[in-house]
Amino acid sequence: MGHGPAEGVASFDNMLTSDQKGAVAETAIVDAAIKLGISVYKPVAEGGRYDMIFELGERLVRVQCKWAPRRGDVIVVRCYSTRRNRDGLLRRLYSADEIDAFAAYCADLDRCYFLPLETFGKRSAIQLRLAPARNNQKAGLNWAKDFEFAATLGRYGAIAQLGERVSGRDEVAGSSPAGSTNQPPSGRGGSGLQSTPRPAELPPGWGVETAEQR
Repeated sequence: MGHGPAEGVASFDNMLTSDQKGAVAETAIVDAAIKLGISVYKPVAEGGRYDMIFELGERLVRVQCKWAPRRGDVIVVRCYSTRRNRDGLLRRLYSADEIDAFAAYCADLDRCYFLPLETFGKRSAIQLRLAPARNNQKAGLNWAKDFEFAATLGRYGAIAQLGERVSGRDEVAGSSPAGSTNQPPSGRGGSGLQSTPRPAELPPGWGVETAEQR
C-alpha cells in the first residue's frame, strides 16, 4: 500500500521534537527572507516573544516563527505559545506589544508565509487554504498563496528595490537625450546625484521605530 504526501509529512512531523521543528522553521524562514534581499536580525539571548526582526523598508518588524503543518487542503498556523506548569500546559496568545507578525513554514510544501498580527487579531490559529472548501464557502477564507513571502515581502527586499532603481534609470535614459537632465552639476564634471525611489512603506503602526526615527 502506497503512502501519499500527507502521510509522508505526517510521519516527518511526528518524528521531530518541538525544538527541532522550531529550528527547522527558523532556518527556512531566514533563508527565504534573505533570498528576497531582506535583512534579518536575531536577538543575542533566547526566550523573548519574537524570534527575529525583519528590516522592511524603514521599519523593523518583530517576527515570531511557527512550524505550520498541512492538514489536507489547509495549512494550520498556531498563534500561541505553550509551557508546562503544575496544572498542565498553559497556552498564551501573542499581543501587539510583543510581536508584529508571524512567519510560518510548511515543511510539506517547503513554503514560508508572512502573517501580520494586525490582519488576524487575537486568534488561537490561522488556517490558510490551498484549495476551495468542500461546501463552496468563499467568504472569510485566507488563501495560502496570498501570504507567501514572495507575495507579501517581495517588494520590500533589496533585490526588488534594486530592480526599481534600474528600471527608473532606464526610463530616464530612454525618455531624455544624454545631458538634457535638469539636475545640478556635482562640481566634478559629472551630471549630479541621481535620486532613488523611496522604499515602500508598511501600514501605519507596524514594526519598531529605527534609531533615526526615534
